[in-house]
Amino acid sequence: MTLLVSDDRRVRTLTLNRPEALNAFDEELYDATADALLDAGRDPGVAVVLLTGAGRAFSAGTDLVEMHRLATDPGLPRGKHGFIGLVDALADFPKPLVVAVNGLGVGIGTTILGFADLAFMAADARLKCPFTALGVAPEAASSYLFPALVGRQHAAWALLSSEWISAAEAQQMGLVLQVCDPEELMAVARRHAEVLAAKPISSLVAVKRTMTEPHRDAVRAARDRENAAFAELMGAPANLEALAAFAEGREPDFSALP
Repeated sequence: MTLLVSDDRRVRTLTLNRPEALNAFDEELYDATADALLDAGRDPGVAVVLLTGAGRAFSAGTDLVEMHRLATDPGLPRGKHGFIGLVDALADFPKPLVVAVNGLGVGIGTTILGFADLAFMAADARLKCPFTALGVAPEAASSYLFPALVGRQHAAWALLSSEWISAAEAQQMGLVLQVCDPEELMAVARRHAEVLAAKPISSLVAVKRTMTEPHRDAVRAARDRENAAFAELMGAPANLEALAAFAEGREPDFSALP
């Protein structure tokens, strides 16, 4: 199973479960996570979703091996929801979403924090938005959500530099609420989730709706702009050089590219 699901005290825990691939999202995991969020949103017995990863990573982002195949062979079948469907499920999720970043988070493993209502991070975890290193554009409405969450300059550095962000830096920026000892991460995240889950679901939903509704149109507009830019750049020379370099185990060379 690429996604583990468990329920306790009205908290549904979703655990990304591709540890051999550092929980990178392939089409199957995108679909499973989107379906799980849709199910949790409709389930009257679920008050809060807690999202984390199995093994030493939270998520290494999109599976670049599959991404390369999709970029070079447009005829390959896609998932039911895919990346865009997961982003829509996150944007529309009506209940509190708590994220526990247990290890490295790359790409969607970082930008998903824009949709978190509470986020906690292990002290030894790291984050990266590798978009410019892959020759592509931002994703998951991060071009809107990150400046709103951490301020323009922190967001610009995260989205433009493709540099690693430590747990301490993530907390200082405002990407996460609290940094925890790795052994205590899930206990801390779960304790906060259970505090929320003890409240009336109708009230939780109303509070979240009043916080997110003013931004709904802007999030969707950002998603559409990003998707258009991503589609234009995916498969272009810079992206193909980045993917080829990854497959060959070398650093990409963009020096001759615009």
